[in-house]
Amino acid sequence: MRVPVIVEHAPSPPTAPHRTAVPATATTTIAAVRTVLPPHRYAQEDLTEPIGDLCLPPGADRAVLRRLHASAGVCTRHLTLPIDRYAVLLGDFGHSNAAWMAAGLELGEEALTGALQEAGLGPADVDLLVCVSITGVAAPSLDARLAGRMGLRPDVKRLPVFGLGCVAGAAGLARVHDYLRGHPNDTAVLLTVELCSLTLQQGDGSRANLVAGALFGDGAAALIARGSARPDAVGPFVVATRSRLYPDTEQLLGWDIGANGFRVVIDAGVPGIVRDHFGGHLRAFLAEHGLTTDDIGTWVCHPGGPRILSAVSDTLGLPGDALDSARRSLATVGNMSSVSVLHILQSIRESRRPAPGTWGLLLAMGPGFCSELVLLRW
Repeated sequence: MRVPVIVEHAPSPPTAPHRTAVPATATTTIAAVRTVLPPHRYAQEDLTEPIGDLCLPPGADRAVLRRLHASAGVCTRHLTLPIDRYAVLLGDFGHSNAAWMAAGLELGEEALTGALQEAGLGPADVDLLVCVSITGVAAPSLDARLAGRMGLRPDVKRLPVFGLGCVAGAAGLARVHDYLRGHPNDTAVLLTVELCSLTLQQGDGSRANLVAGALFGDGAAALIARGSARPDAVGPFVVATRSRLYPDTEQLLGWDIGANGFRVVIDAGVPGIVRDHFGGHLRAFLAEHGLTTDDIGTWVCHPGGPRILSAVSDTLGLPGDALDSARRSLATVGNMSSVSVLHILQSIRESRRPAPGTWGLLLAMGPGFCSELVLLRW
C-alpha cells in the first residue's frame, strides 16, 4: 500500500528561469530540487502534550518541556505517522525501523520522481545515486530498493551514507560535486530521507530527547546535479566546497545506539563551538576565492535551532535578515536534519531566484563535530 504524501510547492517565479553562462571554475549545475513531506501536519502546540505523554512519566513536571516547545522557533511540523501511533511504535526498534523503511521508500520515490520531472529527465538518466539518512538502517539500502521499483539503470552507481546527520545535505552535495568533476557528462542525484520522529525515545525525559521532540520534523528531498559538459544549465552552480572536523568534539552531537534504537545526543556546548571556531574557518574559505561575507547574497544555512542560527549570525556579523530563509523553514517544517538545506534551497530557487552573478553559501553542521561549506553562484 502506498503511503500518501504531500508535496510542498513554493510559488512559481513570475518569469521563466534565467540561464546564465557557467562560471569558469564551476563543474556542477543544480538542475532541480524537490522536497516531499509526510501527510500528518501538526501545529507545535498540538504536539507538546502528546510528546510529553511519550517522554515523561505520569505526574512529571512539564515546565521544561513546554518552555522548549515554545522557544524552538517551530510553528508546524510533518510527522510520518499520526501522533497517537507513536506510543505503540517507539518501544520497539524493529517496528520503528520498519516504519522508517516503508515510509522512506514512498517519500524517497516521490521526491526523486518529482526532481527528475522538474529537470526534464528520467530514471535511466541517473548515473550516480547518493542516498543519505541517519534515522533508520537497511541492507539492502534504500537506494538499492528504489533502483528496481523506479527503473534506474542496472549499472547505476550507488552510495548509501549513514552517520553524517544534519550536515549530510551539504556534505552530500559536496561529494556529488567531487564526483561530477571527474565525470562531467554524468547526472548525479542526492536523495535525503529523514524521519526524525521515529527516533524519539519513549520514557526518556532527558533534555536532549525533549529538545529533539521540540525541534525535529520529517521529510525527504532529492537534488539533481549535472556535470559541466551538460548544456542549458539553469543553476545555481557549485564553485567550491570545504569540509572541517573540529578536534575533541565527537561527544557533542550524534546517537547513543541501544536496544530501543537511536537515542539523541545534543550537547549544550554546540553553539559555543560555532561561535568560537566556525567564523574563522568560513572566512578563510571565502578568502581563498577573493570573497568576504559581504559578497554572499544568499545564505542557505541548516536551521539547527534558534541558538545555532543566532551563533552563526553573530560569529559572522550577518545582517538581521540574512538567515530568514532558514528561520522560515524551521517555523514551517521544523529541523528535518539533512533534508533542511535542500528544502531551503528549493524555496530560494522557486520563490525569489537570485539575480545572475549572485554568490551563495550553503552550510551545515553535524556529528563529528563538523561543518560543510558549499560555495554557489547563480
